[in-house]
Order: sequence, then C-alpha cells, then structure tokens
Amino acid sequence: MKAKTLDFQGMETVYELLANTIDEVGRDKEALFLSKLCLMLAHEIPDISKIEAAVAVARQIKQGTM
Repeated sequence: MKAKTLDFQGMETVYELLANTIDEVGRDKEALFLSKLCLMLAHEIPDISKIEAAVAVARQIKQGTM
C-alpha cells in the first residue's frame, strides 16, 4: 500500500508557509531554519531509505535536472 501524500492544495499551503517563514527568519538564517526543519521532519519518517530518496530528488535541483 502506497503511503498517503499531500495533494496539490496541501503542497501549496506548505510552500506558502515555508516562504513566509523564511521571510520572517531572514535570509541570513534561512539555511539554519531549513536544516532544523529537515531534521525535525526526518525524525517523523522512520525509514532512512525514504529520507535518502528525498535528498536525492532535492539534490537534482542544484544540478539543474529537476
């Protein structure tokens, strides 16, 4: 059985929340905020392979393939 994922509206809500929060914390603390957020979310995912897969997909953005 496939795990439940957010629908498009849910993803839009997350995007807006992240964008607004980054604006609030400031660009100078953006990396720290995102690092802490990733660690907190990773703590909620009890499957390291899912975390590794998400990191691989996110890495594609830097490489310009996404």
